[in-house]
Amino acid sequence: MLKGLFQKKKNSQIEEVLSPMRGKVIPVTEVPDPVFAQRMMGDGIAIIPKSEKVVSPVNGRVIQVFPTKHAIGIQSEHGLELLIHIGLETVELKGEGFEVFVEEDQRVKAGDHLANVDLAYLKRNNKQVVTPMIITNMEKVSNVEASNQKEASWGDVLLHCSLK
Repeated sequence: MLKGLFQKKKNSQIEEVLSPMRGKVIPVTEVPDPVFAQRMMGDGIAIIPKSEKVVSPVNGRVIQVFPTKHAIGIQSEHGLELLIHIGLETVELKGEGFEVFVEEDQRVKAGDHLANVDLAYLKRNNKQVVTPMIITNMEKVSNVEASNQKEASWGDVLLHCSLK
């Protein structure tokens, strides 16, 4: 009768993170930038996009739109913070090649249109189009499982995150 009182119940919540883009899915460790590949900012996944549309991977709130439009931060309804970093070294483009449709503090639902990126423009300017999606508050996550998908479309589940 007493043993139930001393057993710790795990109340872990699972957050599914959907694909923000259509394209080839690669592990974050294969991103050709050590900040992302070595998970210095957090864990996640990356996409080599085949389309220019970027959508919200979760229901939540936009917490940051970088002035250079190359990255968007979103906090899910469960507190998971995600950074979608469109391309590599794209901050140097100073917003050229990007069109953003959301603003900070705006509520979004999974699948809502966040931005467009001109992939041809990025390539013409010698920028890699690989797009990491990083969990920036890993202290709230006990486990991250990436799907084994090689190709993704908008809304496909890419990550299962166990929240603390």
